Amino acid sequence: MKKILITGAAGFLGSHLCDKFIKEGYHVIGMDNFITGDEKNIKHLNGNECFEFMTHDITEYIEIEGTLDYILHFASPASPIDYLKIPIQTLKVGSLGTHNLLGLAKAKSARILIASTSEVYGDPLVHPQTEEYYGNVNTIGPRGVYDEAKRFQESITMAYHRFHGVETRIVRIFNTYGPRMRLNDGRVIPAFMGQALRGEDLTVFGDGLQTRSFCYVDDQIEGIYKLLLSDYVYPINIGNPHEITIKDFAEEIIKLTGTQQKIIYKDLPVNDPLQRQPDISLAKKELNWHPLVERAEGMKITFDYFKGLSKDELYASEHKNFEKHIKR
Repeated sequence: MKKILITGAAGFLGSHLCDKFIKEGYHVIGMDNFITGDEKNIKHLNGNECFEFMTHDITEYIEIEGTLDYILHFASPASPIDYLKIPIQTLKVGSLGTHNLLGLAKAKSARILIASTSEVYGDPLVHPQTEEYYGNVNTIGPRGVYDEAKRFQESITMAYHRFHGVETRIVRIFNTYGPRMRLNDGRVIPAFMGQALRGEDLTVFGDGLQTRSFCYVDDQIEGIYKLLLSDYVYPINIGNPHEITIKDFAEEIIKLTGTQQKIIYKDLPVNDPLQRQPDISLAKKELNWHPLVERAEGMKITFDYFKGLSKDELYASEHKNFEKHIKR
């Protein structure tokens, strides 16, 4: 049985990855410090003989006993509301945490896949975004702590590949959605759905003509799985190229939820990208991958998940574990 370490295991994508690799016959070691993850995301794995869990901050030294075949590095705050409140932790997990995991991969002769992001492209001047585009990032802007953490993460990963011969993979993840997203994490899908469920008007920032492309979580996980097992070592986009304006998307949510809320407009945040659409030609060619789930289907599943949340979760304004980490 192959053994895989998944960091950020209690997060949105991390928990789905745990499920995927257990299903595929792997022994999974999940690791998280719960700064943005949630124990309920992996509660269903308690008692599973193919799963073990370690509470650990990966910016500290990491020790795993025995052999290790693969590492998936998915530990990081991943939404603006998170990384604007914990900027130092965001930079540390992308730098110190990645360094620790690459050292572990080297010591164990394990293949490591790191989760990068479409945010490395910044507010893009090229559309759609291909892997060859270097990006348009404000290094000292408020979003720079996340963008630059991920860009550094890519650089050190390729350095370990070239200098130490470590087997590395890099996935650039575009907007992904589905069950287990945190309702209060500030991203547009949980924000809109939360507002609809609470009977609030939907808040659109800017004029609403900025675009996003949304990939359902099952498609994203399958792309990551295929990339890990492929021979491709350079960054690769995984996302859904079907683009939609935020204004049109807000109207879709109102129709889906059957609510009568209005759309209200507020100022656009600093350096918020005006366009986001992946070019997935490389994923199609190298991985034989493309998204399968239509947005209408995925959004219904996601909304049904949010409808099942408790009243406390529906009205929570901040992640419960921020306070203990905020001053580190």
